[in-house]
Amino acid sequence: MIEKSRPWSAPPRPAWEEEPSRAGLAGKGLVLGLACLGILFPLWIVVVTSLSSRRTIDEAGGLVMIPQGITFVAYRELLSGGQVTRAAVISILITLVGTVFSMAVSVLCAYGLSRTGSLGHRWLLMILLATMFFSAGLIPTYLLVQSLGLMDSYLALILPSAVSVFNILVLRGFFMGISQELTDSARIDGAGDLRILWQIVMPLSRAVLAVITLFYAVGYWSAWFNASLYLNDQDMMPLQNVMIQLVQKQEAPVGLGQAIKTGELSGLAVQMAVMVMALLPVAVLSPFVQKHFKKGMLTGAVKG
Repeated sequence: MIEKSRPWSAPPRPAWEEEPSRAGLAGKGLVLGLACLGILFPLWIVVVTSLSSRRTIDEAGGLVMIPQGITFVAYRELLSGGQVTRAAVISILITLVGTVFSMAVSVLCAYGLSRTGSLGHRWLLMILLATMFFSAGLIPTYLLVQSLGLMDSYLALILPSAVSVFNILVLRGFFMGISQELTDSARIDGAGDLRILWQIVMPLSRAVLAVITLFYAVGYWSAWFNASLYLNDQDMMPLQNVMIQLVQKQEAPVGLGQAIKTGELSGLAVQMAVMVMALLPVAVLSPFVQKHFKKGMLTGAVKG
């Protein structure tokens, strides 16, 4: 029996797996197309509305699906208002500092727990696992932050959510899958644990490190609840909280609010523009880390 020829780009198919039928391929393509449409269509509406004039939005009766001219008035007013620009800078700094701190703590903790001969690693692992199922709750956490003097401090946006046990377990599983002979040979040559971690373990773990870094960065960038709890100064609010205020029409920057009142700018366009600004960093970074998801997540989970 002669095997059917496949296109040069088709991946090798196992012998026990049948060739897909045309109806099956068409069905998969239709389902994937509808799923992509369901994801991209709302984003399209948000972007088009943010780039529409007040007249276009009024004629459409709200959200705009078909663009009728493009204007960047909403973005210009947002970035020139001061408050939104300051909030974006605050969010970027919190994301950068928080991600670096969280990755440092998570990598060190995961590496220590991956060494089965380390002191008390089993008890520490059980304690970490217990925190995934039991937590102190909101009020004790608030009282702890207050007693530490972190109110109205950016540390309150980083420290309470600095470590994710799930991310530590994924890193630990990946570290345990690294060949023991590599670390043993380095130890014989006189390398210490920190040097082994920095020069051997971390270069071999770029995939899982990229994925976990993205998880922490998206978490810090999207966080808004801690700021609403621990910050009272409006000038310290990150971008997500300013976005909520604009969407709910609670408060707007002085120049921006005046432009909306005079009819020069549509409030709906401002709301959509803030949403685009909040989504843009994640949308830009995700494709660069996407190729590491399969190797980083599945390998770490299976070998853990």
